[in-house]
Amino acid sequence: MMIFNELYGVYYNTVSKIIKAAVNKKISSDEMRTIIEKYAYSESLLTIEPALKEKRWQLLRADGTTPIKNPPATPLTDLQKRWLKAVSLDSRIKLFECDFDFLEDVEPLFTEEDYYIFDKYSDGDDFEDAEYIKNFRKILEAIKLRQPLRIKMTNRKGSFSEECVIPEHLEYSEKDDKFRLIASGNRFCRTINLGRIISCEYASDNIPESGISHDSSAEKCVTLTLSDSRNTLERAMLHFSHFRKEAVRMDENNYRLRINYSKDDETELVIRILSFGPTVKVTEPESFVNLIKDRLKKQQSCGLF
Repeated sequence: MMIFNELYGVYYNTVSKIIKAAVNKKISSDEMRTIIEKYAYSESLLTIEPALKEKRWQLLRADGTTPIKNPPATPLTDLQKRWLKAVSLDSRIKLFECDFDFLEDVEPLFTEEDYYIFDKYSDGDDFEDAEYIKNFRKILEAIKLRQPLRIKMTNRKGSFSEECVIPEHLEYSEKDDKFRLIASGNRFCRTINLGRIISCEYASDNIPESGISHDSSAEKCVTLTLSDSRNTLERAMLHFSHFRKEAVRMDENNYRLRINYSKDDETELVIRILSFGPTVKVTEPESFVNLIKDRLKKQQSCGLF
C-alpha cells in the first residue's frame, strides 16, 4: 500500500503551481518554463509544457488562463500525517530545521519500539547533541554555498587537529549509524566523521576548487546477478541508490548490477546484499564472494539460521 499518492509527486506539484499562477492572471510560456525548471526534472519541459499547450491536459486555455476557479490543494490524509509523525520522532530529523508543529496531536504510525535493528554498531553519532546539530547545519549550509570551512577535530588517537577544506557532500552509514563529510582541498578526497568534529567555521583561506580527486585505489567494484522476483530489481536500485552503479538486463527476469563503492562501505554493502536472500548472487570479485561466505558462517555459528 502506498502511503503517499502520486498526486504528491513532482509532476502533479509542478502542474499545480502552474495552475495557481494562472488562476488570477494569464501565465506566459516563459513563466511556465521557469516553474517547470525550478520544481520538476530537466527533461520535464519536453512533457509538461506540450501537454498543457496542446490541451492533452485540459487545464489551461490558449490565452494562458485556466478554467479552474480555485487554486489546487493536496491536503494530507490521517495515514500520511501519522507516517510523518513517526518520521518526526527519528533523532536524525532534528539535524534538519523541519517544522512538525502541525502534527502535535497526531498519533505516530510506528515508534522505535516497534522494530529492532541488528548488524549495526551501537556507538553511533549523538544526533541530539547541541554541538553536533550546530556543526551539521553549518556544514550543510557550507555545502550549498560552496564555502570553505576551517574544522577542528580529534583523530582516532584523541589528538586535536585543524584543517581547512571545501565541503562536497554528506553521507550516512547505516551500519555505523554515523554521518561523514566528504571534502576536497587536499590532494585526495578527505573523509571526516562528524562525531569527531569539535567545531567548524567559515574559512577565509583561498582553497582552489579543483573538485574531489578520488584515490582510485580506494574504490572497489562488486558484480551481482539479480533474479527479478519479489521486486528485487526495484528494491536493489533503491537500496543502493547512493552508490555509483550500472544495471544490464541479461534476459527477461535476470539482471547484472555492478556497484562501485569505497573500502569504508564494504561491510555495510555485505550486510545489505545479504538482506536480499537468494534473489541476489555475488559473482565477482572472488574476494567479495569470500566476504559473503565468511559473514554467513559467522551468522550460522551464532545460531541465526
